[in-house]
Amino acid sequence: MNSSGGTRSPATKEMGWLCGDKLHFWEPNQTFHTDRPDLSECFQLSVLAWLPCVFLWVASPAYICYLKKSSRGYIMMSLLNRFKTAFGLLLWIVCWADLFYTFHELQQGQSPPPIYFITPLVLGITMLLATFLIQYERLHGAQSSGVLFFFWFLSLLCAIVPFRSKILKASSSGGVPDKLRFTSFYFYFGLILLELVLCCLNEKPPLFSNVVTDPNPCPEATAGFLSTVTFWWFTSLAIKGYKMPLEAKDLWSLNQRDSSKKIVPKLLKEWEKEQTKVKSSEQNLTTKATYAKQQPSATNHVSGGAAGGETSPEEVEVLLSNQKAAPHQPSFLRVLIKAFGPYFLIGSGFKLLQDSIIFVNPQLLRMLISFTSQKDVPVWWGYTLAFLMFFAAILQTLILHRHFQYCFVTGMNVRTALIGAIYRKSLVITNAAKHSSTVGEIVNLMSVDAQRFMDLTTFLNMLWSAPLQIMLALYFLWQNLGPSVLAGVAVMVMLIPFNAVIAMKTRAYQVEQMQHKDARIKLMNEILNGIKVLKLYAWENSFKEKVLAIRQKELNVLRKTAYLGALSTMAWTSAPFLVALTTFAVFVSVDEKNVLDAEKAFVSLSLFNILRFPLNMLPQVISSLVQASVSLKRIQNFLSHDELDPNSVDRKTSSEFAVSVVNGKFTWAKEDEPVLDNINVMVPQGSLVAVVGHVGCGKSSLISALLGDMEKVEGEVCVRGSVAYVPQQAWIQNATLRDNILFGKSFNESKYRRVLDACALTPDLEVLPGGDMTEIGEKGINLSGGQRQRVSLARALYSDSEVYLLDDPLSAVDAHVSKHIFDNLIGPEGVLKGKTRILVTHGISFLPQVDNIVVMVEGRVSEMGSYQELLNQNGAFAEFLRNYALEDIVEEDEATEQLIEDELFPDDVLSNHHTDMVDNEPTVNEAKKSFMRQISILSGDSENLRCRSVRRQSQKKHQEAQEKKKPQEVQKLIQAETTETGRVKTKVFLEYAKAVGLVLSVIICLLYGCQSAAAIGANIWLSQWTSDSLTNDTQNNVHKRVGVYAALGIAQGVLILVNCLLCRAYCMLRAAKLTHRNMLQGVLRAPQAFFESTPTGRLLNRFSKDVDAIDSHIPDNIDIWMRTF
Repeated sequence: MNSSGGTRSPATKEMGWLCGDKLHFWEPNQTFHTDRPDLSECFQLSVLAWLPCVFLWVASPAYICYLKKSSRGYIMMSLLNRFKTAFGLLLWIVCWADLFYTFHELQQGQSPPPIYFITPLVLGITMLLATFLIQYERLHGAQSSGVLFFFWFLSLLCAIVPFRSKILKASSSGGVPDKLRFTSFYFYFGLILLELVLCCLNEKPPLFSNVVTDPNPCPEATAGFLSTVTFWWFTSLAIKGYKMPLEAKDLWSLNQRDSSKKIVPKLLKEWEKEQTKVKSSEQNLTTKATYAKQQPSATNHVSGGAAGGETSPEEVEVLLSNQKAAPHQPSFLRVLIKAFGPYFLIGSGFKLLQDSIIFVNPQLLRMLISFTSQKDVPVWWGYTLAFLMFFAAILQTLILHRHFQYCFVTGMNVRTALIGAIYRKSLVITNAAKHSSTVGEIVNLMSVDAQRFMDLTTFLNMLWSAPLQIMLALYFLWQNLGPSVLAGVAVMVMLIPFNAVIAMKTRAYQVEQMQHKDARIKLMNEILNGIKVLKLYAWENSFKEKVLAIRQKELNVLRKTAYLGALSTMAWTSAPFLVALTTFAVFVSVDEKNVLDAEKAFVSLSLFNILRFPLNMLPQVISSLVQASVSLKRIQNFLSHDELDPNSVDRKTSSEFAVSVVNGKFTWAKEDEPVLDNINVMVPQGSLVAVVGHVGCGKSSLISALLGDMEKVEGEVCVRGSVAYVPQQAWIQNATLRDNILFGKSFNESKYRRVLDACALTPDLEVLPGGDMTEIGEKGINLSGGQRQRVSLARALYSDSEVYLLDDPLSAVDAHVSKHIFDNLIGPEGVLKGKTRILVTHGISFLPQVDNIVVMVEGRVSEMGSYQELLNQNGAFAEFLRNYALEDIVEEDEATEQLIEDELFPDDVLSNHHTDMVDNEPTVNEAKKSFMRQISILSGDSENLRCRSVRRQSQKKHQEAQEKKKPQEVQKLIQAETTETGRVKTKVFLEYAKAVGLVLSVIICLLYGCQSAAAIGANIWLSQWTSDSLTNDTQNNVHKRVGVYAALGIAQGVLILVNCLLCRAYCMLRAAKLTHRNMLQGVLRAPQAFFESTPTGRLLNRFSKDVDAIDSHIPDNIDIWMRTF
């Protein structure tokens, strides 16, 4: 049909009222069947002009609500914003100029079609809406707009067709018939182009935003829409990383929404809601449960419940106890979905869009193959199809990577939130929960289990995406090959129960492996904490055998998992080929007319290639899901542990006493017997109270009860004001001595010096290589026991709290040092006078100076009063004095003798002796407590006093030595952990290959090569099979073609199985075993200085997370890398 021809198409008849008699809406001959395709003028003025307008009007309501909800402040009117607004108004003027011109034509007696009225009106109003959105975005802090970008891009795309059409018409007719509309359109086109360019540029950040104050903000927060879609904002960092190794300072600041400050409270809030919901439902069930007492029987005996149709009270009690024994736990999965589900669903939407676009290319390929076989077809068809295939691939890539962006960010946020929640829980769980949740388990929860959630989140959408892709691929295959595709469906259905059994067994093995891993990490933690004692007794080999025995059990479970993984990998890797084989074989066998030509083969192969990814990924996602379900249960159980009640200690400031306990009963676990019973203690403000008693009578438990670390069964505990606590075993940070004392407080020189003098730390500063800037090793390993205790006292003193709880801090120091500390710090004339002090002590020489004494006997307060009052009562306190008096006199005599001897020793000998003893003193071990306490007493404390007495005679000499030390740069004890940068060295690959075995490594590479050769051979054979249709030789070679194709596929599957068994079940586990053994051997044989300079957490990470990487991640990555060849 020509443009001027007679019969109109149905579409033209329906749109006749809009286009008028002169214009046609649709002309197929003008559009498709010509070498110079074009669209009709009415189609250009209606569909092409209205499409961007419809998009903007549909998207605007939701976009305005989004801007209103997520307002970030306003942006000052910039030059860019002025230009965008001016161009929008000009577009409105240009569009309505066409409208007024149409009215002018109507007044001149012409009859323009309605389309000339409607389109300029719609475009003009839409341009006003776009201008309004430009200003509304500015007022709500939007620096870039995706909605307006799409609008301007669609407008430009739709305007390209009339742009070309008008030029063609003007050139063919030799002039421009409608000069005003011709000119206004090109003004319109130019303004649209300018708006699109300006839309790609970014506005300034809104006023008072966080981005302005951040010294190194992430450019993603301020990136424009186009930059965000194409990840262009990341280019600068990628170029910098290419030029030089990246360091931590090169990285941008984390986005506020991704910081743990925002994410962890969000998860904890949802978890608290879930726990409250479960508790309320349990309370409702409890209130509904009633106990029905059995009616008295006429007989004297009790009838059986089964015979009489009744339930005895005993049975009812048993049933109720069974219900209570298995309480319903809060669902942590539901919490994760509520906290991170909405953001993750956006990525799922992108994945759904990508899954739809991925099937466009096979259809375009079908059309392209059909185009090549047709004659007398315009050439531009082929170019258009090729461009559409390219555009679909680009669009698919952009959408897929947006999906991955959302998934990776969600995974990172989930991992961050889990680590934060687990860490917070580990600080507040009850003592009973600490027995079931060991340190090794908590380390694994934060390192391994949290990481598994991050790994799963990346491909979690494959759980629904893979079945969707499989169904769509099978649908298109049905259209291509007919019912023969059912054979392929049968193969996949047969593989589902096979893999389900494997998944169930893998889950059981996963639980067992994590139990062994927890036990191994727990043992390693104990080894590293007591490494000094372990080396003193030469127990390295014994403990190494214990660790290796647990490791062997773990490897046995991993080997079983590898066997199942090999079967699963073979089944699902061979699945696409088996589907193709059975489908092609059935297709050519059921009917002689079925010919496997190029179109059917290549389109089917493209669909089979699409099928390959979901079939390969689905088992891996199921496996990751199984592992994550185990981790989910472990984390849920840990987070469900009981917590210490923060309200067990009343912090009210209106109490009459500084510390008061009324009728207190405390226990370490609810199911245990009370440790403290009938405790009644009243401590006035500013008094010094001593707590005394025999070993194990509950003195330290009383301090723990005041801190809220025990379960309060009954009674009231009130502590007024801030609290400072000094434990028996000092807690020292891996920081400088000054930082350990300041503990985050601001530095005050005079106050700091008073603290050092009161705690007898000033002489120690002269011995330490860097003075108070000396770095202290982990757990204070390079300090003596007495020095650690005095640092702990100094920290408490510097905190300037109102209540001081001192749990026997003088037991780790010498008698004369303890006297100095008591006189200058704790006692009635000490620095802490006027503060409330509760002192647990065994030193009876200090008791006459305290205000009150609390005597503990078997968890109860036996007596309470002043020293003289208790002495007169001749009760438990008098017995305590009789037991400890002789011991105290002996200690004082020894201290006096040491002071006399100190004057006889030269200064340099004492200094050297002190330094050696400090460096070589063993760590206090619980099993050898009494022995180690003697070592601690013999170490630095008595020597400090010696040095101090001698320094009184030679103070000037020491001051000069100290001045010489100051300019020297103190070497850092704990070095920052460094990682290799740049390419992985060949030596690393060779070391791993040696651990695997060089010969076996070569064999594995050859097997991978044979596997790839079999796959390539199968594709070549299939291409030759499709060429049989050209020679009409299809039926003669069917059996040979199918047989060889099947043999190549089966060979590929067998090679995969052998390779997986050899690689994962033997070689990789052998490498994991040797690597772990060598690392364990290296750590245990390391000198003591290594442990002083290496934090325990760093070593535990090597044995937990890094070993897990060697066990699981490296074999997977090697397998993926080898399959790329």
